[in-house]
Amino acid sequence: MTTLNKILPPKTSYLEKVLPPGELLKAYYAAHARGIELEWILLNEFGVSREDLLKAKAPYYRCPPVEYDERLPVPPQLIEGLNSDILSMSLWIPLILDNGKIIIASSDPSNLSLLDEVESFMNGREFEIRLALQDDIRWYIQDFLHAPPERLIGSERTNLAFWRNTMAQWRTRLACYRTDLAKARTWLAILRWGLGLVVLSNAFTRIYGSARFASYLYWVMVVSGMVIAGFGLVNYLAIRKSRMSPPKHHTIVEVTSATMQFLEHYHLDDVGTKPRLKSTMLSRLGDFIMNYCTILKPVPASRERTHLARERNVLAAQRSIAACYRTIYARARTGLAFIRTGVIFMSIGIGFIKYFSISFLTLVDILLLISGLLMIIDGTLWYLPSRKEPENLKRVRTMEGSK
Repeated sequence: MTTLNKILPPKTSYLEKVLPPGELLKAYYAAHARGIELEWILLNEFGVSREDLLKAKAPYYRCPPVEYDERLPVPPQLIEGLNSDILSMSLWIPLILDNGKIIIASSDPSNLSLLDEVESFMNGREFEIRLALQDDIRWYIQDFLHAPPERLIGSERTNLAFWRNTMAQWRTRLACYRTDLAKARTWLAILRWGLGLVVLSNAFTRIYGSARFASYLYWVMVVSGMVIAGFGLVNYLAIRKSRMSPPKHHTIVEVTSATMQFLEHYHLDDVGTKPRLKSTMLSRLGDFIMNYCTILKPVPASRERTHLARERNVLAAQRSIAACYRTIYARARTGLAFIRTGVIFMSIGIGFIKYFSISFLTLVDILLLISGLLMIIDGTLWYLPSRKEPENLKRVRTMEGSK
């Protein structure tokens, strides 16, 4: 043990509590050979926990410890005028203002030159020094003296939560939009039902129209069918006017992109293999997420929460893109429903005109033909924009992508 004390630098006798002598010597030689701090070697290469190291140091320096916590609100007046380079060399920083007393974190509270430096800064104010690990002090300096206010780790999770709320609100709007599309398809079914009655009555009138009572019944069916079809058409047009026209396809994609501006700071510009970007804006958003990478560092825990918050935001961005895809495909599904219905009634109208002779009921045939044509045109307007979009998001294809 005496040999060990001779080899190790001063103020490190407490390390005998955290590592066996042999391991401690290896750590010291590794730090000396590579020119890095012994504390860093112990924490990162010899498996010493931060809690154990701080617990061993505190009795030696006879002062209470303080750990890094990104949630700690450091008063701006405490760090005003401080030079971050000097603090990084001396490894101290004021953290807390407690009833007029300033709490200062230091990695070496027994350092006389550090005490002189602190006293000159305090300018007669009461202060108390607490022990902190070197990395913890550097993280505080980085958080509160190196980064601009909007990029502080301590406030980053609040900003991330804001973006998650923004994306959630937009996904809710998209869900409401898809609900209106479902309503439009429901009114299309009612419109189809009404036109179906018109078709049946038209056919029955031409085939069995000689009986007076039957002809009355068929004309009642025609009128009823037109009333039902008109009711469905009016309600569909109301939805189309209020929801289906604005926002259009490009508007949906642009707003989705605007809710993900935070990703500009969380993607890798230099990657080994870059995906081939697709032609549409929405698919490029999906490719943009593929370049995102989260690096999880297990310590300190508060920083890990920030990294996890970033990952939650990226997952929320994926859900927003997927919601945008679902909305676009809901538009396409609505369009296909109109095209399918339009083709059916247009074919029926053409068949009636060809098969039966020209009569007063030919007007009904022309009405069916025009209705079918308008449905095809309207459905095509909803369907065509979705043709350019890819079928899925690559990053979320877990089952398929793993094959």
